[in-house]
Amino acid sequence: MICLRVMAKIQIKQVKSRINRPARQKRTLDALGLKKLNHTVTLEATPQVLGMVNAVRHLVEVTNVD
Repeated sequence: MICLRVMAKIQIKQVKSRINRPARQKRTLDALGLKKLNHTVTLEATPQVLGMVNAVRHLVEVTNVD
């Protein structure tokens, strides 16, 4: 029996610069796939991704994707 879960998708946009931020926050932005200011990525809303977003919530905007 195959059980498929459909995860919600979220769109993450970097709205503040990574300049003068701790290295840990820069690495978190890299792990999310955010390379530049105003860059947007769409990811599944897994607990791991939501935790990373929470760590840099002051640098990003998050919206739900239908």
